[in-house]
Amino acid sequence: MFDIHSHILFGVDDGPKTIEQSLEMMMQAEKEGITDILATSHACHPQYHVHATDVWQQVPQLQHALDERGIQLKIHTGHEVRITDDLLEKLERKEVLPLANSQYVLLELPSSNVPTYTKNMIVLLKSAGITPIIAHPERNKAIAEKPERLERLIREGAVAQITAGSLAGHFGKSIQKLSLDLVRANLVHTYGSDVHNLTTRPFLFDEGLSFLEKKKQLDAVDILLENNARILENRIFILHEPDEIRSKKWWQFI
Repeated sequence: MFDIHSHILFGVDDGPKTIEQSLEMMMQAEKEGITDILATSHACHPQYHVHATDVWQQVPQLQHALDERGIQLKIHTGHEVRITDDLLEKLERKEVLPLANSQYVLLELPSSNVPTYTKNMIVLLKSAGITPIIAHPERNKAIAEKPERLERLIREGAVAQITAGSLAGHFGKSIQKLSLDLVRANLVHTYGSDVHNLTTRPFLFDEGLSFLEKKKQLDAVDILLENNARILENRIFILHEPDEIRSKKWWQFI
């Protein structure tokens, strides 16, 4: 299985502070059945900006340490990029990184709102052959208040990533319910842990999937995991047709 959202690089953002903590996290990833993990440190965040050179330097270092210890886990480069009005230029200059050198970029919105230029940025990225994956939309306050805001972005060509901890109830019942509703509405397409540590922000990879299985969302589990794999293969996602997205004000009932 592939985890497409993680903060496992050490000493660079709000993830682990030491290499030992990074390795402990990746040992846990292996226990949860994760075979590939994308290192998506923050970029262009108000508090953190991990330079691409730091990612390129640290990923091989951690991979070597894993290989020495016999840990069967492959690390891939990436960023969780906070949306900016010059994002395309930053990608072209390779100041921020797509996921595993693919056409996909993990795009973070502010926690409280959806910037007015988000729709235009999605159109701009798509015209350049880049598909934005909106990170953890279920934890965005504006989307939680009006989920149709996410639907509009999806219809412009974005895709979305649901978080394991959200489905597992780690962030509370309301976010768990919204997460399930977004899955049922075909508005999320890929799955990540957004792990930061093993205590307050753990993987919960299995727990999130088990919750979906309990709620009889087996097809959704298959699609989420298949799309995760397609990122590493740089292949087009499995997407629902527009009429498969619940568009008749489904959000009024959540």
